[in-house]
Amino acid sequence: MDEHAETLRAVEHELTALLRRGRAVSWEVAREVHQNLEPNAYGLLLWLRRYDSVRLTDLASRLRIGKGTLSRQIRGLEALGLVRRTPDPTDRRASQLSLTEEGQQRFDAARAARMDHIRRVLDSWPAQDVAEFARLLDKFNNDWS
Repeated sequence: MDEHAETLRAVEHELTALLRRGRAVSWEVAREVHQNLEPNAYGLLLWLRRYDSVRLTDLASRLRIGKGTLSRQIRGLEALGLVRRTPDPTDRRASQLSLTEEGQQRFDAARAARMDHIRRVLDSWPAQDVAEFARLLDKFNNDWS
């Protein structure tokens, strides 16, 4: 058997395990933020926390999802009091999205718990391995299209 093909199978296997674990964690973290939060919405909150405010079209482009899909998800987050829309000062037809104060507080608390878990898992790794892991994950995610 081709060694490269076997290595790719191992990557697929490990990615599958990571994604399965990630879905389970997403459910837990979403519930920590708000009992009615959908698990995939945590990722939206992560991006909104990263930016002070962002236009819906820019966020949709960054996440590579349709504006309609994103708009529906944002409406759900607005209904929970976690996200707000404000008029875009450069284009009144557009709006800027940002976390509410409650959204920031809830997200930060849930993220702190998640970061503690990641820290515990990686604590025994040499710092250079953690840096290389982060670099390779970034490369993989940026190359994935």
